[in-house]
Amino acid sequence: MQTSLSGRAFRRIGHVLVITVFTVALAFPFYWMLVTSFKQNVDLYTMANNPFIFNAKPTLDHLTFLFTQTRFVRWLGNTTFVGVVVVSITLVLALPAAYSLARLSGRWGERVGIGIFLTYLVPPTLLFIPLSRVIAYLGLQDSLWALILVYPSFTVPFSIWLLMGFFKAIPRELEDAAMVDGLTRFGAFVKMVIPISTSGILTVVIFTFTLVTQEFVYALTFLSSEENQMIGTGIPIFLVRGDVYYWGALMAACLIATLPIAFLYNLFLDRFIAGFTVGAVK
Repeated sequence: MQTSLSGRAFRRIGHVLVITVFTVALAFPFYWMLVTSFKQNVDLYTMANNPFIFNAKPTLDHLTFLFTQTRFVRWLGNTTFVGVVVVSITLVLALPAAYSLARLSGRWGERVGIGIFLTYLVPPTLLFIPLSRVIAYLGLQDSLWALILVYPSFTVPFSIWLLMGFFKAIPRELEDAAMVDGLTRFGAFVKMVIPISTSGILTVVIFTFTLVTQEFVYALTFLSSEENQMIGTGIPIFLVRGDVYYWGALMAACLIATLPIAFLYNLFLDRFIAGFTVGAVK
């Protein structure tokens, strides 16, 4: 009995240690960004100082520089606008396409779905040159609409593949019962399938918005003016000037940009995992 209790105690201690290590490792970048955002330059660049604490009085100079000397607020607005529009386009295209391939196309649906997913694996470094010709032909250079046109080309394929697996996990009997009660196929899809698929839809929303905020190659290629930059390009371009790094402003910008996404991931973590593991419907 005593041996059993000791074994459970050791397992409990090991479990706590593992959680502690992962928590510290994941929280450290946020801690570092927070401290650096409020450090004076003298404190930051003095090699003898401890970099993980405030050796001098904190300052708001970096935040002031970020919000008054750059277009950071405009970059946040651009990123939010493009993200919302791309998420909407992705859902409008991916939901009916995934449902059709999962339910109405028979055995070829899975093969077509795999083919669509393979298009997502094509690296942007191979596509940005021909796409830049298309953007120039359409007259969308240095416009956010160029990104709105291009981004669904890699968000839609992955979303279709993801939602296909989720729709296949939904019992067909639910839709058959809904159609027996008088609903059309489209009505059953809207009123029955979509509400059940909340986890998968949230996964697509979070994944798509994260891709928009992190994408670099297309944004760098299609946008040139400072006011039209996305958050992923504006920060490294205008806060790194030659060999001068505005570390305080850089860390403050990264912290402000990542906190909302981190909050969304933690808020919908269970549904996000269910969407990837297709475990919401048994």
